[in-house]
Amino acid sequence: MSALTPILVSGFAFALPLLLAAVGELISERAGVLNLSVEAMMLTGAFTAALGAVLTGSPWLGALAGVAGGLLVGGCQALLSVRALADQIVTGIALNALALAVTTFGARLWLNHGRNQGIPAFDRIEVPLLHRIPALGPALFGQTALGYLCVLAAAGTALLLSRRTAAGLRIDAVGEDAVAADRTGLPVARLRAACVLLTAALSGLAGAQLALSEVRAFSDNMTAGIGYLAVVAVIAGRWRPGATVLAAVLFGLAQALQYALPALGAAIPPAVLTMIPYLAAVVAVSGLAGASRSPSGLTVPFARA
Repeated sequence: MSALTPILVSGFAFALPLLLAAVGELISERAGVLNLSVEAMMLTGAFTAALGAVLTGSPWLGALAGVAGGLLVGGCQALLSVRALADQIVTGIALNALALAVTTFGARLWLNHGRNQGIPAFDRIEVPLLHRIPALGPALFGQTALGYLCVLAAAGTALLLSRRTAAGLRIDAVGEDAVAADRTGLPVARLRAACVLLTAALSGLAGAQLALSEVRAFSDNMTAGIGYLAVVAVIAGRWRPGATVLAAVLFGLAQALQYALPALGAAIPPAVLTMIPYLAAVVAVSGLAGASRSPSGLTVPFARA
């Protein structure tokens, strides 16, 4: 096994929940809703997934509970930002703070203060032959069943956002000019709310992947900013599916390098590696890496006159 293999394996492990959440956030932003509560959706999804797995003894039912947890937060986000026209940034930050408090308190009540290590979790499934591909094989084809499901969900969502699909065109229409979209007969509020809920389902699934496939436990604030990093990945990817996926994977590798390089004897300070994803976002929005334009209707509330 080369020194590159463990870096790629841990990098893809970091990247997979981030990738799924970033693709979900891309849907919301393309529809015009800046969904900063992705962090809350992931954290709640991780908590409810761990709790569901403990109570039922089934990791699959735990994963389903994780999706439900994400949808619970997504419902609040959609109600406040789409229906009540509340400030999207304030709403997202408030939901993140609330989710952190509720999950921390819930872990102390039902999950042995967040120190449980025996929750039912998913086992690794190695794809025959493909798993033996040097370096990339163990990283891509040694996932859990939930991990493979996350990859399929991310790929399907990216395809949904393609401009060649009717759904993708409708999402872009309400995100670029909600008034014009409304005049053509599109249900702007319902489409935006549906996109927020889809983001919530994917983020809840990402939280379940983190709790039941990677960490195999729940701890306080275990997402540790992954949701915010998903928003950064969308910006760095210039609101395009392929580039967003690439940004999420690179960010995952950067996170893995924080732990791998010191083990390999490199003298690079971990703080420098921690800054890489955010520096990439600064470069992306500054125009140094080419023109970048967010959807015209992003953060702009819509109310029919």
